[in-house]
Amino acid sequence: MRRALTGDRGSVPTEPHLTRPRIALTAFFAMDGFLFAGWVVRIPAIKAQTGAGAGALGLALLGVSAGAVAFMMIAGRLCRRFGSPLVTVAAAAALSLSIVLPPLTRSATALGLVLLVFGAAYGALNVAMNSAAVALIGALRRPVMPGFHAAFSLGGMLGAGLGGLLAGGLSATVHLLVLAVIGLLVTVVAGRALCRHPVPEVPERLPAPEGDRPGNGRAGRARRLVLVFGLIALCTAYGEGAMADWGALHLSQDLGAGPGTAAAGYAVFALAMTVGRLSGTAVVQRFGAARALIAGGTTATAGMLLGALAPTAWWACAGFAVAGLGLANIFPIALARAGETGGPDGVAVASTVGYGGMLLGPPAIGFVAEAAGLPAALTTVALLAALAAGIAYATRGSHTGRT
Repeated sequence: MRRALTGDRGSVPTEPHLTRPRIALTAFFAMDGFLFAGWVVRIPAIKAQTGAGAGALGLALLGVSAGAVAFMMIAGRLCRRFGSPLVTVAAAAALSLSIVLPPLTRSATALGLVLLVFGAAYGALNVAMNSAAVALIGALRRPVMPGFHAAFSLGGMLGAGLGGLLAGGLSATVHLLVLAVIGLLVTVVAGRALCRHPVPEVPERLPAPEGDRPGNGRAGRARRLVLVFGLIALCTAYGEGAMADWGALHLSQDLGAGPGTAAAGYAVFALAMTVGRLSGTAVVQRFGAARALIAGGTTATAGMLLGALAPTAWWACAGFAVAGLGLANIFPIALARAGETGGPDGVAVASTVGYGGMLLGPPAIGFVAEAAGLPAALTTVALLAALAAGIAYATRGSHTGRT
């Protein structure tokens, strides 16, 4: 498990029977990013349609957070009972169907209610996919976690790019209906492969003997480290969520960008994250996890300060790209470190905490924007990225020699 999750240099041949589930999981990660990006680039149009202010929109977006957090806990139990492949397929279908609901609303209240459904499907899918990925990584004994997250980022880039092309000439309702059809097709094809070739269980699991009670020092330290890595993931996922829901609005509302340019902001952010994650394993192997986390947090801080405070849309896009490079590998590294420390359960805890930051960040940005303006609100992303770098520096001893 340690070698698989953290990227030790040892090489183990890929077994042929694992190729199809790996491809299927990659498709689900990409579809997840594609659908989510398609929704977020239409937020300005849906905001105008509902007539919601920044505060009301923030409350409506809280529906995504509430639904996702609630179903993340339920999804973990469903995965244990029915298996992560089946839950992945069911959640992907629900996400594809629910994406057509937001443009049908005409008030912030109705938007918040349908986003509860959308968020529940999104949260369940992410827990199920990551659970399946952990099992597959353990079977492959190869550090492929950054590749799955790169697929999510690539899907986000494609979804945002398509949204930019369609935003000026296609209504949000038709656009999201097209995305729903694409999502269902991917679910049918990839789901068939994933269920016919189920992801094997991880053979090694960290032991949980009877002596590992709350008073046990080693077990307590492991739990604390898992929470630390979860906090690092939360700090950076906050930035991903903020960029997804508020980046396009910042460009259009504060900097006067057109629909295409506004969508390009999230597209360059997603592209930068994709490039960063595709090179993530090599970066960690060369510089180590601690240095990668610290450098990533510092880079993201600088990029988000530029993106939030730049005087023009194109300078803001440049800042978003730098921020994307900085944030790219922090979340996957944090998951890998949590997995090494606490096994699959550690990955589950850290991913739930981390996705909480992605989902709770956007409404928090909305509340700050209502009081101080959206540019000032986006600087909180830089603040939390700096906090992640600081935490990684303070806990650098736990990374030494392990990644």
